[in-house]
Amino acid sequence: MLNQNRSAGFLRRNRHLLYIMPWLIGFLIFQAAPMLYSLICGFTDFSLFRGVSQTGVMNYTRIFTDSETLRSIGLTLKFAFLSVPLKIGAALLCAALLAKQLRGIRIFRTLYYLPSILGGSVAASVLWKAMFRDHGVVNSMLSALHLPVHSWLAEPHSAMWVIILLRVWEFGSPMLMLLAALQQIPQEYSDAAALDGAGKLRTFFTVKLPMISPVLFYNLMLGFCAAMQEFNAPFVITEGGPRGATTLFSVLLYRSAFTANEMGYACSLAWVLFLLSASVSAGFMLLRRRFVYDPDGEAAA
Repeated sequence: MLNQNRSAGFLRRNRHLLYIMPWLIGFLIFQAAPMLYSLICGFTDFSLFRGVSQTGVMNYTRIFTDSETLRSIGLTLKFAFLSVPLKIGAALLCAALLAKQLRGIRIFRTLYYLPSILGGSVAASVLWKAMFRDHGVVNSMLSALHLPVHSWLAEPHSAMWVIILLRVWEFGSPMLMLLAALQQIPQEYSDAAALDGAGKLRTFFTVKLPMISPVLFYNLMLGFCAAMQEFNAPFVITEGGPRGATTLFSVLLYRSAFTANEMGYACSLAWVLFLLSASVSAGFMLLRRRFVYDPDGEAAA
């Protein structure tokens, strides 16, 4: 009887564990265990057909000495540092314009958000590839305007910009968050700035922008983490070409795993990608105190 009372008391005190148990079991089986297994495989030359014949740090040595891998890291960082600021900048500009209370403004907000419904889907990438191919919509419009056409997907420089433009086009989600943040700013702040002689542009940059900096920071950090893992667009639109100009890190990881059948090397690439994303997040967190407005009292310097 005493043991039964103790068991009942333990269950009452730890009832919350029962509620999170389904999620915890799923996390351990489908996330934690595969991550641990990939970490172990990263130190082997594991192959689906040959098994394991060698162990050690040879995969990580190869990553930081292989020119193709280093180029892929550089291209990924270039893609992230170009696409994310442009995307957030477009979202901020549209949010500022759509924050005005005008007749029919909700229709425009819906239209600007529509591209984000597709998100990073394959369908959006297929549509983009059809638009920018040699006889696509873009070149047809240029021909109609008697302007020179361009092989967008055949030139290394323009192919990267086609992918960047696709991600910038999908700015609807950050736009909605920034719009909501702008609408939460009390009108009294803008009125006080106007009384001090500040114009609308100065009011936006000195009053409104610092106050929405937490939302801006959040979108920048998530955007960089997502850009570091970009796969669909370069794989569907250019397949990593031309001449490897859009072989981002995730594309290289996919090829290593499913084309070259180098699962051990692919696992080590996945962990390097994880560490790169974690480093970006850590860098943002270090900059947060300096550049993000603190609503509880102090503004960022």
